[in-house]
Amino acid sequence: MPKVIKDVLPHTDHNTNSNQKVYRGNFDYGVWPWHHAGTEEEIRELKNDDNHFLYKPYFFENDLKKGNIINFPFLKHKNDAPFLPRQSTIPLSSKKIPEILNHFSIDSKSKDAQTIKETIDLCEEPDLHKEKKFCATSLESMVDFMLSELGTNNIQAITTEVEGESSQIFQKYTTEKVEQIADGNNMVCHKVNYPYAVHYCHVGGRTKTFMVSMIGVDGTKVKALSVCHQDTSFWTPKGLPFVVLNVKPGTTPICHFLLNDQIVIFPSKEATN
Repeated sequence: MPKVIKDVLPHTDHNTNSNQKVYRGNFDYGVWPWHHAGTEEEIRELKNDDNHFLYKPYFFENDLKKGNIINFPFLKHKNDAPFLPRQSTIPLSSKKIPEILNHFSIDSKSKDAQTIKETIDLCEEPDLHKEKKFCATSLESMVDFMLSELGTNNIQAITTEVEGESSQIFQKYTTEKVEQIADGNNMVCHKVNYPYAVHYCHVGGRTKTFMVSMIGVDGTKVKALSVCHQDTSFWTPKGLPFVVLNVKPGTTPICHFLLNDQIVIFPSKEATN
């Protein structure tokens, strides 16, 4: 079990009281759904004053090679929201938003309320084409979904690993090693902003998964997970990946890194054999 999961498991003394805040991570890249057109605000956030990309959250598979240098944010998400026990009765539903806000004593006009609404909207979007998705509100529900979708209980779950802390929000990283660790269907679970741990888990076509060892200019060492989607033909043409990379759907695999509290789950080699 990855450490980022162990660290937020529910404890008997855990109490979701009315003072609970909405937990947020450092960045939301990797969570933008492929079936959404990129908004002007999202594009603006990725660019600097000279209208050049500050960093590219998406890249090509052939960019994953030893010696390649990228400018990228710190890959620690720092979203410490705890898991609730499976038997929790707190709803996750747009029909129950007043009840949710009341439970956590959150003003309906506040930024926290808007964040809750946005996360619920993401979770309630219907499955589209080749993608199957689910918002897990407990570890047990996450496990149930992964077992049903991957068709085996012989699985591996891995995350990005970041050694130490960094004072740099952005810095240049040099790739030292690239290792392919999976090829085929997998599931990715992204931790999203909410008063407790909610993971947006989805399965959507064949992927290749790589572990990329990098070192930053300040000495920060990272083993970064990169997922490369092999079939993008069903993605929205105006989605952020195509805006950033200036390519069309279905023409080339598109990759992205995962933050350290985002989890890749895939059948083990024994299961696939």
